[in-house]
Amino acid sequence: MSESGKVKGGMFSHLKQDVPASIVLVFVALPLCLGIALASGAPLFAGLIAGIIGGILVGFLSGSRLGVSGPAAGLAVVVFEALQTTPFETFLLAVVIGGVIQIILGLLKAGIIGYFFPSAAIKGMLAGIGIIIILKQIPHAVAEVPITVISVVILLAWELFLMKKHKMFTLVQGPIVVVAVGICCHLVAPVVPEHLVHVPVASGISSFFGQFTFPDFSGIFSKEVLVLGVTVAIVASLETLLCVEATDKQDPQKRVTPTNRELLAQGTGNIVSGMIGGLPITQVIVRSSANMQAGAESKMSTILHGTFLLICVAFLPSVLNLIPLSALACILIMVGYKLAKPSLFMQTYKLGWDQFLPFIVTIVGIVYVDLLVGLGIGCAVGTAVVLLRNYRNSHFLHIERGEDGKHLRMTLAEDVNFLNKGAIVKEFDKVPDGTILTIDLSKCYSIDNDVREAIEDFIQSADDRDINVKLIKPLAEAGSKKNNSDKLDNWILTLPVNNEAQSV
Repeated sequence: MSESGKVKGGMFSHLKQDVPASIVLVFVALPLCLGIALASGAPLFAGLIAGIIGGILVGFLSGSRLGVSGPAAGLAVVVFEALQTTPFETFLLAVVIGGVIQIILGLLKAGIIGYFFPSAAIKGMLAGIGIIIILKQIPHAVAEVPITVISVVILLAWELFLMKKHKMFTLVQGPIVVVAVGICCHLVAPVVPEHLVHVPVASGISSFFGQFTFPDFSGIFSKEVLVLGVTVAIVASLETLLCVEATDKQDPQKRVTPTNRELLAQGTGNIVSGMIGGLPITQVIVRSSANMQAGAESKMSTILHGTFLLICVAFLPSVLNLIPLSALACILIMVGYKLAKPSLFMQTYKLGWDQFLPFIVTIVGIVYVDLLVGLGIGCAVGTAVVLLRNYRNSHFLHIERGEDGKHLRMTLAEDVNFLNKGAIVKEFDKVPDGTILTIDLSKCYSIDNDVREAIEDFIQSADDRDINVKLIKPLAEAGSKKNNSDKLDNWILTLPVNNEAQSV
Protein backbone atom coordinates (compact mmCIF):
# COMPACT_ATOMS: atom_id res chain seq x y z
CA MET A 1 0.00 0.00 0.00
CA SER A 2 1.36 3.39 -0.95
CA GLU A 3 2.02 6.19 1.53
CA SER A 4 -0.67 8.36 -0.01
CA GLY A 5 -3.26 5.64 0.44
CA LYS A 6 -4.65 5.77 -3.09
CA VAL A 7 -8.09 4.34 -3.71
CA LYS A 8 -8.57 2.25 -6.81
CA GLY A 9 -10.63 4.02 -9.45
CA GLY A 10 -10.24 7.53 -8.04
CA MET A 11 -12.60 9.83 -6.14
CA PHE A 12 -15.63 9.30 -8.39
CA SER A 13 -15.61 5.49 -8.18
CA HIS A 14 -17.32 5.28 -4.79
CA LEU A 15 -20.18 7.78 -5.06
CA LYS A 16 -22.66 5.11 -3.94
CA GLN A 17 -20.93 5.11 -0.53
CA ASP A 18 -19.61 8.68 -0.44
CA VAL A 19 -22.83 10.60 -1.18
CA PRO A 20 -24.81 9.11 1.76
CA ALA A 21 -21.76 9.51 4.01
CA SER A 22 -21.45 13.19 3.06
CA ILE A 23 -25.09 13.82 4.02
CA VAL A 24 -24.53 12.23 7.43
CA LEU A 25 -21.37 14.32 7.75
CA VAL A 26 -23.32 17.55 7.17
CA PHE A 27 -25.60 16.73 10.09
CA VAL A 28 -22.54 16.18 12.30
CA ALA A 29 -20.54 19.18 11.07
CA LEU A 30 -23.27 21.84 10.99
CA PRO A 31 -23.94 22.03 14.75
CA LEU A 32 -20.22 21.71 15.48
CA CYS A 33 -19.30 24.58 13.14
CA LEU A 34 -21.83 26.81 14.87
CA GLY A 35 -20.97 25.54 18.34
CA ILE A 36 -17.21 25.98 18.01
CA ALA A 37 -17.71 29.52 16.69
CA LEU A 38 -19.88 30.17 19.75
CA ALA A 39 -17.20 28.75 22.07
CA SER A 40 -14.61 30.91 20.29
CA GLY A 41 -16.55 34.13 20.83
CA ALA A 42 -16.43 34.69 17.07
CA PRO A 43 -19.23 35.39 14.57
CA LEU A 44 -21.12 32.14 13.96
CA PHE A 45 -20.80 32.76 10.21
CA ALA A 46 -17.01 32.37 10.67
CA GLY A 47 -17.46 28.79 11.86
CA LEU A 48 -19.55 27.94 8.81
CA ILE A 49 -16.95 29.46 6.47
CA ALA A 50 -14.23 27.31 8.08
CA GLY A 51 -16.39 24.21 7.68
CA ILE A 52 -16.95 24.94 3.99
CA ILE A 53 -13.26 25.64 3.29
CA GLY A 54 -12.20 22.63 5.34
CA GLY A 55 -14.54 20.39 3.40
CA ILE A 56 -14.09 21.58 -0.18
CA LEU A 57 -10.57 23.04 -0.43
CA VAL A 58 -8.66 21.10 2.24
CA GLY A 59 -10.56 17.95 1.31
CA PHE A 60 -9.41 18.31 -2.29
CA LEU A 61 -5.76 19.11 -1.45
CA SER A 62 -5.31 16.61 1.38
CA GLY A 63 -3.86 13.15 0.93
CA SER A 64 -6.16 11.79 3.64
CA ARG A 65 -8.97 9.66 2.22
CA LEU A 66 -11.25 9.75 5.27
CA GLY A 67 -10.08 12.76 7.29
CA VAL A 68 -12.42 15.75 7.56
CA SER A 69 -11.29 19.29 8.35
CA GLY A 70 -13.07 22.31 9.79
CA PRO A 71 -13.11 24.55 12.87
CA ALA A 72 -11.83 22.56 15.85
CA ALA A 73 -12.38 22.59 19.61
CA GLY A 74 -8.62 22.63 20.13
CA LEU A 75 -8.37 26.16 18.74
CA ALA A 76 -11.52 27.54 20.38
CA VAL A 77 -9.57 28.62 23.46
CA VAL A 78 -6.88 30.33 21.36
CA VAL A 79 -9.50 32.24 19.37
CA PHE A 80 -11.53 33.21 22.44
CA GLU A 81 -8.53 34.61 24.31
CA ALA A 82 -7.29 36.45 21.21
CA LEU A 83 -10.63 38.12 20.56
CA GLN A 84 -10.71 39.56 24.08
CA THR A 85 -7.99 42.03 23.08
CA THR A 86 -7.79 41.83 19.28
CA PRO A 87 -10.29 43.04 16.66
CA PHE A 88 -11.71 40.22 14.55
CA GLU A 89 -10.18 41.62 11.34
CA THR A 90 -6.73 41.62 12.98
CA PHE A 91 -7.25 38.08 14.21
CA LEU A 92 -7.99 36.99 10.65
CA LEU A 93 -4.54 38.25 9.70
CA ALA A 94 -3.05 35.92 12.36
CA VAL A 95 -4.98 33.02 10.80
CA VAL A 96 -3.44 33.85 7.41
CA ILE A 97 0.03 34.04 8.98
CA GLY A 98 -0.55 30.71 10.70
CA GLY A 99 -1.46 29.17 7.34
CA VAL A 100 1.72 30.51 5.75
CA ILE A 101 3.78 28.99 8.58
CA GLN A 102 2.05 25.64 8.06
CA ILE A 103 2.95 25.70 4.37
CA ILE A 104 6.56 26.43 5.27
CA LEU A 105 6.51 23.50 7.73
CA GLY A 106 5.13 21.26 5.00
CA LEU A 107 7.81 22.33 2.53
CA LEU A 108 10.46 21.68 5.19
CA LYS A 109 8.99 18.18 5.62
CA ALA A 110 8.16 18.83 9.24
CA GLY A 111 5.21 16.42 9.23
CA ILE A 112 6.95 14.33 11.88
CA ILE A 113 6.97 17.13 14.47
CA GLY A 114 4.08 15.47 16.29
CA TYR A 115 6.44 12.62 17.23
CA PHE A 116 8.63 15.00 19.23
CA PHE A 117 5.90 16.12 21.62
CA PRO A 118 5.28 13.72 24.51
CA SER A 119 1.83 12.16 24.20
CA ALA A 120 1.15 12.93 27.88
CA ALA A 121 1.49 16.67 27.18
CA ILE A 122 -0.70 16.41 24.08
CA LYS A 123 -3.38 14.52 26.01
CA GLY A 124 -3.12 17.16 28.73
CA MET A 125 -3.54 19.92 26.13
CA LEU A 126 -6.74 18.37 24.81
CA ALA A 127 -8.08 17.70 28.31
CA GLY A 128 -7.34 21.30 29.36
CA ILE A 129 -9.15 22.57 26.28
CA GLY A 130 -12.12 20.36 27.17
CA ILE A 131 -12.31 21.80 30.69
CA ILE A 132 -12.20 25.38 29.41
CA ILE A 133 -14.90 24.67 26.79
CA ILE A 134 -17.20 23.31 29.50
CA LEU A 135 -16.64 26.35 31.74
CA LYS A 136 -17.27 28.80 28.88
CA GLN A 137 -20.59 27.19 27.90
CA ILE A 138 -22.22 27.16 31.32
CA PRO A 139 -23.70 30.72 30.95
CA HIS A 140 -25.37 29.77 27.65
CA ALA A 141 -26.63 26.48 29.12
CA VAL A 142 -28.31 28.11 32.13
CA ALA A 143 -29.94 30.81 29.99
CA GLU A 144 -32.61 28.39 28.74
CA VAL A 145 -32.80 25.63 31.37
CA PRO A 146 -35.71 23.61 29.85
CA ILE A 147 -33.97 23.32 26.47
CA THR A 148 -30.69 22.51 28.21
CA VAL A 149 -32.26 19.66 30.21
CA ILE A 150 -33.91 18.19 27.11
CA SER A 151 -30.67 18.49 25.13
CA VAL A 152 -28.58 16.79 27.81
CA VAL A 153 -31.07 13.92 28.09
CA ILE A 154 -30.98 13.39 24.31
CA LEU A 155 -27.18 13.47 24.13
CA LEU A 156 -26.78 11.05 27.05
CA ALA A 157 -29.42 8.69 25.69
CA TRP A 158 -27.73 8.69 22.29
CA GLU A 159 -24.25 8.16 23.74
CA LEU A 160 -25.03 5.59 26.41
CA PHE A 161 -27.88 3.55 24.92
CA LEU A 162 -29.22 4.24 21.44
CA MET A 163 -25.92 4.17 19.50
CA LYS A 164 -25.28 0.70 20.95
CA LYS A 165 -28.72 -0.59 19.90
CA HIS A 166 -28.91 0.17 16.17
CA LYS A 167 -26.68 1.48 13.42
CA MET A 168 -29.29 4.12 12.52
CA PHE A 169 -28.49 5.99 15.75
CA THR A 170 -24.82 6.04 14.74
CA LEU A 171 -25.58 7.54 11.34
CA VAL A 172 -28.12 10.10 12.62
CA GLN A 173 -26.14 11.40 15.57
CA GLY A 174 -27.27 13.12 18.74
CA PRO A 175 -26.12 16.70 17.97
CA ILE A 176 -28.37 17.09 14.92
CA VAL A 177 -31.32 15.72 16.93
CA VAL A 178 -30.58 18.25 19.67
CA VAL A 179 -30.57 21.05 17.09
CA ALA A 180 -33.88 19.84 15.60
CA VAL A 181 -35.53 19.52 19.02
CA GLY A 182 -34.16 22.94 20.04
CA ILE A 183 -35.78 24.52 16.98
CA CYS A 184 -39.09 22.84 17.82
CA CYS A 185 -38.90 24.08 21.41
CA HIS A 186 -38.29 27.62 20.15
CA LEU A 187 -41.28 27.43 17.79
CA VAL A 188 -43.53 26.27 20.66
CA ALA A 189 -42.15 28.63 23.33
CA PRO A 190 -40.11 31.40 21.65
CA VAL A 191 -36.62 32.07 22.99
CA VAL A 192 -35.46 35.68 23.37
CA PRO A 193 -33.47 36.76 20.27
CA GLU A 194 -30.14 37.21 22.10
CA HIS A 195 -30.23 33.50 23.01
CA LEU A 196 -30.60 32.35 19.38
CA VAL A 197 -28.10 31.68 16.62
CA HIS A 198 -27.59 34.71 14.42
CA VAL A 199 -26.07 34.29 10.97
CA PRO A 200 -26.56 36.95 8.26
CA VAL A 201 -29.41 36.43 5.79
CA ALA A 202 -28.53 37.55 2.28
CA SER A 203 -31.11 39.15 0.01
CA GLY A 204 -29.19 38.22 -3.15
CA ILE A 205 -25.87 37.07 -4.58
CA SER A 206 -24.12 40.42 -4.12
CA SER A 207 -25.46 40.65 -0.58
CA PHE A 208 -24.22 37.13 0.18
CA PHE A 209 -20.65 37.89 -0.89
CA GLY A 210 -20.84 41.16 1.02
CA GLN A 211 -21.12 39.20 4.29
CA PHE A 212 -17.51 38.07 4.19
CA THR A 213 -14.94 39.80 6.42
CA PHE A 214 -11.39 40.51 5.27
CA PRO A 215 -8.20 40.71 7.36
CA ASP A 216 -6.63 43.99 8.44
CA PHE A 217 -3.11 43.87 7.00
CA SER A 218 -2.03 47.04 8.82
CA GLY A 219 -0.93 44.90 11.78
CA ILE A 220 1.24 42.50 9.79
CA PHE A 221 4.42 43.57 11.61
CA SER A 222 2.82 43.62 15.05
CA LYS A 223 4.57 41.37 17.56
CA GLU A 224 1.23 40.33 19.07
CA VAL A 225 -0.18 39.30 15.68
CA LEU A 226 2.96 37.35 14.77
CA VAL A 227 2.93 35.50 18.09
CA LEU A 228 -0.75 34.72 17.61
CA GLY A 229 -0.04 33.45 14.09
CA VAL A 230 2.69 31.15 15.40
CA THR A 231 0.32 29.90 18.12
CA VAL A 232 -2.38 29.13 15.54
CA ALA A 233 0.16 27.30 13.37
CA ILE A 234 1.53 25.18 16.23
CA VAL A 235 -1.81 24.20 17.74
CA ALA A 236 -3.50 23.62 14.37
CA SER A 237 -0.58 21.51 13.12
CA LEU A 238 -0.38 19.41 16.29
CA GLU A 239 -4.12 18.80 16.39
CA THR A 240 -4.13 17.89 12.69
CA LEU A 241 -1.20 15.48 12.99
CA LEU A 242 -2.75 13.81 16.05
CA CYS A 243 -6.05 13.46 14.20
CA VAL A 244 -4.27 12.07 11.13
CA GLU A 245 -2.61 9.41 13.28
CA ALA A 246 -5.90 8.50 14.97
CA THR A 247 -7.83 8.43 11.68
CA ASP A 248 -5.23 6.22 9.98
CA LYS A 249 -5.47 3.78 12.89
CA GLN A 250 -9.26 3.55 12.48
CA ASP A 251 -9.16 3.24 8.68
CA PRO A 252 -10.30 -0.33 7.81
CA GLN A 253 -7.87 -0.32 4.87
CA LYS A 254 -4.99 1.02 7.03
CA ARG A 255 -4.09 3.71 4.50
CA VAL A 256 -1.34 6.11 5.56
CA THR A 257 -1.80 9.87 5.18
CA PRO A 258 1.26 11.82 3.92
CA THR A 259 1.75 14.28 6.78
CA ASN A 260 3.82 16.85 4.88
CA ARG A 261 1.13 17.12 2.22
CA GLU A 262 -1.44 17.45 5.01
CA LEU A 263 0.39 20.47 6.44
CA LEU A 264 0.43 22.06 2.97
CA ALA A 265 -3.32 21.43 2.58
CA GLN A 266 -4.16 22.76 6.06
CA GLY A 267 -1.96 25.83 5.54
CA THR A 268 -3.67 26.64 2.25
CA GLY A 269 -7.06 26.19 3.89
CA ASN A 270 -6.17 28.53 6.75
CA ILE A 271 -4.90 31.21 4.38
CA VAL A 272 -8.16 31.14 2.40
CA SER A 273 -10.32 30.90 5.54
CA GLY A 274 -8.55 33.88 7.12
CA MET A 275 -8.82 35.89 3.91
CA ILE A 276 -12.64 35.66 3.83
CA GLY A 277 -13.55 35.74 7.53
CA GLY A 278 -13.34 32.11 8.67
CA LEU A 279 -11.98 30.48 11.81
CA PRO A 280 -8.73 28.46 11.83
CA ILE A 281 -8.99 24.95 10.40
CA THR A 282 -7.62 21.58 11.49
CA GLN A 283 -8.45 17.99 10.71
CA VAL A 284 -11.05 16.91 13.30
CA ILE A 285 -11.38 13.43 14.80
CA VAL A 286 -15.13 13.73 15.57
CA ARG A 287 -16.01 14.41 11.94
CA SER A 288 -13.42 11.98 10.61
CA SER A 289 -14.80 9.18 12.80
CA ALA A 290 -18.35 9.97 11.71
CA ASN A 291 -17.20 9.86 8.09
CA MET A 292 -15.81 6.34 8.57
CA GLN A 293 -18.85 5.14 10.49
CA ALA A 294 -21.08 6.37 7.67
CA GLY A 295 -19.23 4.14 5.20
CA ALA A 296 -17.18 6.68 3.22
CA GLU A 297 -14.61 5.21 0.83
CA SER A 298 -12.80 8.26 -0.55
CA LYS A 299 -12.31 11.96 0.12
CA MET A 300 -15.24 12.76 -2.19
CA SER A 301 -17.51 12.47 0.88
CA THR A 302 -15.49 15.26 2.55
CA ILE A 303 -15.67 17.50 -0.53
CA LEU A 304 -19.42 16.91 -0.95
CA HIS A 305 -20.14 17.64 2.71
CA GLY A 306 -18.41 21.03 2.29
CA THR A 307 -20.54 21.69 -0.78
CA PHE A 308 -23.72 20.85 1.11
CA LEU A 309 -22.66 23.16 3.97
CA LEU A 310 -22.28 25.96 1.42
CA ILE A 311 -25.81 25.30 0.15
CA CYS A 312 -27.16 25.47 3.73
CA VAL A 313 -25.41 28.79 4.39
CA ALA A 314 -26.55 30.29 1.09
CA PHE A 315 -30.17 29.12 1.06
CA LEU A 316 -31.15 28.14 4.62
CA PRO A 317 -29.81 30.86 6.97
CA SER A 318 -33.31 31.61 8.31
CA VAL A 319 -33.59 28.03 9.54
CA LEU A 320 -30.17 28.23 11.23
CA ASN A 321 -31.34 31.35 13.06
CA LEU A 322 -34.03 29.30 14.83
CA ILE A 323 -31.42 27.28 16.78
CA PRO A 324 -31.17 28.16 20.51
CA LEU A 325 -27.63 28.82 21.77
CA SER A 326 -28.36 26.62 24.79
CA ALA A 327 -28.70 23.60 22.46
CA LEU A 328 -25.29 24.34 20.94
CA ALA A 329 -23.84 24.86 24.43
CA CYS A 330 -24.94 21.35 25.44
CA ILE A 331 -23.30 19.88 22.34
CA LEU A 332 -20.08 21.68 23.23
CA ILE A 333 -20.23 20.57 26.86
CA MET A 334 -20.42 16.98 25.59
CA VAL A 335 -17.44 17.64 23.29
CA GLY A 336 -15.51 19.09 26.25
CA TYR A 337 -16.40 16.09 28.41
CA LYS A 338 -15.08 13.68 25.77
CA LEU A 339 -11.79 15.58 25.71
CA ALA A 340 -11.48 15.53 29.53
CA LYS A 341 -13.13 12.27 30.59
CA PRO A 342 -12.39 11.14 34.16
CA SER A 343 -11.31 7.79 32.68
CA LEU A 344 -8.53 9.61 30.79
CA PHE A 345 -7.12 10.87 34.10
CA MET A 346 -7.25 7.36 35.58
CA GLN A 347 -5.63 5.74 32.52
CA THR A 348 -2.81 8.26 32.51
CA TYR A 349 -2.27 7.86 36.24
CA LYS A 350 -1.93 4.09 35.83
CA LEU A 351 0.79 4.59 33.21
CA GLY A 352 3.07 5.96 35.91
CA TRP A 353 4.33 9.25 37.26
CA ASP A 354 6.45 9.92 34.17
CA GLN A 355 3.22 10.10 32.12
CA PHE A 356 0.89 11.61 34.72
CA LEU A 357 3.13 14.49 35.84
CA PRO A 358 3.48 16.22 32.42
CA PHE A 359 -0.21 15.44 31.73
CA ILE A 360 -1.52 17.19 34.85
CA VAL A 361 1.00 20.06 34.68
CA THR A 362 -0.12 20.79 31.10
CA ILE A 363 -3.77 20.93 32.17
CA VAL A 364 -3.08 23.29 35.07
CA GLY A 365 -0.97 25.57 32.87
CA ILE A 366 -3.63 25.76 30.17
CA VAL A 367 -6.57 26.37 32.51
CA TYR A 368 -4.82 28.95 34.69
CA VAL A 369 -2.42 30.63 32.21
CA ASP A 370 -2.92 29.99 28.49
CA LEU A 371 -2.70 27.18 25.98
CA LEU A 372 0.78 27.75 24.58
CA VAL A 373 2.35 28.26 28.01
CA GLY A 374 0.61 25.17 29.39
CA LEU A 375 1.77 23.02 26.48
CA GLY A 376 5.30 24.39 26.81
CA ILE A 377 5.43 23.61 30.54
CA GLY A 378 4.10 20.10 29.93
CA CYS A 379 6.70 19.41 27.25
CA ALA A 380 9.46 20.80 29.47
CA VAL A 381 8.42 18.55 32.37
CA GLY A 382 8.16 15.55 30.03
CA THR A 383 11.63 16.26 28.66
CA ALA A 384 13.08 16.67 32.16
CA VAL A 385 11.64 13.31 33.19
CA VAL A 386 13.18 11.64 30.14
CA LEU A 387 16.57 13.25 30.65
CA LEU A 388 16.56 12.18 34.29
CA ARG A 389 15.82 8.60 33.26
CA ASN A 390 17.93 8.45 30.13
CA TYR A 391 21.08 10.49 30.74
CA ARG A 392 23.42 7.46 30.62
CA ASN A 393 22.38 6.12 27.22
CA SER A 394 24.45 7.15 24.20
CA HIS A 395 22.34 5.31 21.61
CA PHE A 396 19.02 3.53 21.36
CA LEU A 397 18.81 1.79 18.00
CA HIS A 398 21.08 -0.59 16.09
CA ILE A 399 20.21 -2.22 12.76
CA GLU A 400 21.73 -5.48 11.45
CA ARG A 401 20.95 -6.98 8.03
CA GLY A 402 21.30 -10.67 7.15
CA GLU A 403 23.35 -11.83 4.18
CA ASP A 404 20.30 -13.09 2.29
CA GLY A 405 18.68 -9.66 2.47
CA LYS A 406 15.45 -11.08 3.92
CA HIS A 407 16.49 -11.09 7.58
CA LEU A 408 16.66 -7.86 9.55
CA ARG A 409 17.48 -7.33 13.21
CA MET A 410 16.56 -4.21 15.19
CA THR A 411 18.20 -3.94 18.61
CA LEU A 412 16.85 -1.45 21.14
CA ALA A 413 18.93 -0.08 24.00
CA GLU A 414 18.20 -0.04 27.72
CA ASP A 415 15.84 2.93 27.88
CA VAL A 416 13.72 3.88 24.85
CA ASN A 417 11.62 7.05 25.19
CA PHE A 418 9.27 9.29 23.18
CA LEU A 419 12.20 11.24 21.69
CA ASN A 420 13.18 8.03 19.90
CA LYS A 421 9.73 7.41 18.41
CA GLY A 422 10.26 9.36 15.18
CA ALA A 423 13.46 7.50 14.29
CA ILE A 424 11.94 4.10 15.12
CA VAL A 425 8.84 4.77 13.02
CA LYS A 426 11.10 5.89 10.17
CA GLU A 427 13.08 2.62 10.38
CA PHE A 428 9.84 0.62 10.40
CA ASP A 429 8.74 2.40 7.23
CA LYS A 430 12.02 1.41 5.53
CA VAL A 431 11.63 -2.31 6.29
CA PRO A 432 11.16 -4.02 2.88
CA ASP A 433 8.05 -6.11 2.21
CA GLY A 434 8.61 -9.83 2.71
CA THR A 435 11.25 -9.30 5.42
CA ILE A 436 11.75 -11.42 8.55
CA LEU A 437 12.28 -8.79 11.26
CA THR A 438 13.58 -9.64 14.72
CA ILE A 439 13.16 -6.92 17.33
CA ASP A 440 15.78 -7.53 20.03
CA LEU A 441 14.60 -6.26 23.42
CA SER A 442 17.15 -8.25 25.41
CA LYS A 443 18.90 -5.11 26.70
CA CYS A 444 15.72 -3.16 27.51
CA TYR A 445 14.51 -2.32 30.95
CA SER A 446 12.17 0.54 29.97
CA ILE A 447 10.17 1.27 26.82
CA ASP A 448 8.12 4.50 26.79
CA ASN A 449 4.37 4.23 26.17
CA ASP A 450 4.69 6.26 22.93
CA VAL A 451 7.21 3.76 21.52
CA ARG A 452 5.14 0.80 22.64
CA GLU A 453 2.21 2.17 20.65
CA ALA A 454 4.45 2.59 17.59
CA ILE A 455 5.64 -1.02 17.86
CA GLU A 456 2.07 -2.27 18.31
CA ASP A 457 0.88 -0.31 15.26
CA PHE A 458 3.72 -1.70 13.13
CA ILE A 459 3.02 -5.28 14.20
CA GLN A 460 -0.70 -4.86 13.38
CA SER A 461 0.11 -3.69 9.84
CA ALA A 462 3.02 -6.11 9.25
CA ASP A 463 0.84 -8.87 7.77
CA ASP A 464 -0.34 -6.55 5.01
CA ARG A 465 3.31 -6.12 3.97
CA ASP A 466 4.18 -9.84 4.40
CA ILE A 467 6.60 -8.97 7.21
CA ASN A 468 7.22 -11.68 9.81
CA VAL A 469 7.94 -10.08 13.19
CA LYS A 470 9.73 -11.94 16.00
CA LEU A 471 10.77 -10.69 19.43
CA ILE A 472 13.67 -11.41 21.75
CA LYS A 473 12.50 -10.85 25.30
CA PRO A 474 14.47 -8.79 27.83
CA LEU A 475 17.05 -10.83 29.74
CA ALA A 476 16.08 -11.49 33.33
CA GLU A 477 19.17 -9.81 34.74
CA ALA A 478 18.66 -6.71 32.58
CA GLY A 479 15.08 -6.31 33.74
CA SER A 480 15.61 -7.12 37.38
CA LYS A 481 18.35 -4.53 37.53
CA LYS A 482 15.66 -1.86 37.26
CA ASN A 483 12.71 -3.90 38.64
CA ASN A 484 10.93 -3.51 35.32
CA SER A 485 11.05 -6.95 33.71
CA ASP A 486 7.54 -7.97 34.79
CA LYS A 487 5.94 -4.92 33.15
CA LEU A 488 7.81 -5.53 29.88
CA ASP A 489 7.00 -9.25 29.88
CA ASN A 490 3.30 -8.56 30.44
CA TRP A 491 3.24 -6.08 27.56
CA ILE A 492 5.14 -8.43 25.23
CA LEU A 493 2.66 -11.22 25.94
CA THR A 494 -0.13 -9.02 24.50
CA LEU A 495 1.66 -8.73 21.12
CA PRO A 496 0.45 -11.14 18.37
CA VAL A 497 3.95 -12.36 17.36
CA ASN A 498 6.33 -15.24 17.92
CA ASN A 499 7.96 -14.30 21.25
CA GLU A 500 10.75 -16.88 21.13
CA ALA A 501 14.31 -15.71 20.66
CA GLN A 502 15.27 -15.91 17.01
CA SER A 503 18.82 -16.06 15.67
CA VAL A 504 19.35 -13.86 12.63
